[in-house]
Amino acid sequence: MKPETAAKKLGVLLDATPDEFRAAPVTRDELAALQAEPPEWLATLRREGPHPRSVVAAKLGVSNSGLARAGITDPLTSAEIKALLEAPPAWLVEERARQAGVRAEKRRIAERDAERAARGDDGRGGGGGGAGV
Repeated sequence: MKPETAAKKLGVLLDATPDEFRAAPVTRDELAALQAEPPEWLATLRREGPHPRSVVAAKLGVSNSGLARAGITDPLTSAEIKALLEAPPAWLVEERARQAGVRAEKRRIAERDAERAARGDDGRGGGGGGAGV
């Protein structure tokens, strides 16, 4: 696989990886070995960053779209993320509230669908025979 894909699967920023990692394709066995026993450079990147957008969003408890709305386009380090969490700016408070609302709605829909499935009701209405008489 491409180094970019491997970096994404490892949860690290490709530009922060060593040159030798970026220079050649990564086999599935090599990826598995990196996941099972991360070398020091990988452990340091995961611990300190800079982190890719998806990791930053997860650590802040917001969506990738929330980062974009806030104008966060650059990778952040763990220290920068920690500083944001310790003294959250208004955008972070708003985005975390928005994300909490989205999660609550997803839970509500999942519960509703589970209830319908338990009743055998697919939620599309019932009884009608379509175009026939």
